[in-house]
Amino acid sequence: VQLQASGGGLVQPGGSLQLSCAVSGELNYNAISWFRQAPGKEREGVSCISRDGRKIVYAGSVKGRFTVSRDVDKRTVYLQVHDLKVEDTGVYYCARRTAGGSTFCSTQAQMMAGWGQGTLVTVSS
Repeated sequence: VQLQASGGGLVQPGGSLQLSCAVSGELNYNAISWFRQAPGKEREGVSCISRDGRKIVYAGSVKGRFTVSRDVDKRTVYLQVHDLKVEDTGVYYCARRTAGGSTFCSTQAQMMAGWGQGTLVTVSS
């Protein structure tokens, strides 16, 4: 199963972006997670959505500003990012996990089975 993240770019503080993660496999078999890595920092789990779409988790630093959703027919998971801050700058990755129940998802990097290449988000005035 391949994953492809896209949608990053340069945005001013307070701006918005929609990131997409195209998945070659069925979303009903893949829980998808979003991570980001800022320069010089460790990779951070941002959000995840379970295989059945019923469980969604957000990191505290993005709760209320980021929204994850999915389109099963398009095999795509979206991350809407609003009210962006300079500290949101980084490379955003999507990753998948098939193990666990249908309502399971994780923002722990070590639990991921596969990763896509990242998309760069730069928040700057």
